[in-house]
Amino acid sequence: MISIKTPLGSVILTNEYFSNLVGNITAESYGVKGMSSRTPIEGFWSKILKKDLPNKGVKVTEKGKELIIDIHIKVVYGVNISAIVKSISEKVKYTVEQSTALRVKAINVYVDEMVSGTDQ
Repeated sequence: MISIKTPLGSVILTNEYFSNLVGNITAESYGVKGMSSRTPIEGFWSKILKKDLPNKGVKVTEKGKELIIDIHIKVVYGVNISAIVKSISEKVKYTVEQSTALRVKAINVYVDEMVSGTDQ
């Protein structure tokens, strides 16, 4: 959770908020087939529960007053990975900064898997 202090009080942004915000932006990007599990434990629980965890593939940490965002994705085989990563980074940075008024220090996009256009 990230807390923002204002003259009127505190605003708390949960990890689930950031996961949904970043996950939706990423999933809508061209060439992205889905989010990948960040850890084996996350993958294990996804398989056991037979559904994705809310924060699957996204980790947001705060350093000072800046955010560091890690995104794990699956991409479609044959697409330009560097173009996808650049597009995701720009869209996520813009949207997070506009939505939260927090500065994004870094966005790390990890391509964990390549799948064919028909695989899931």
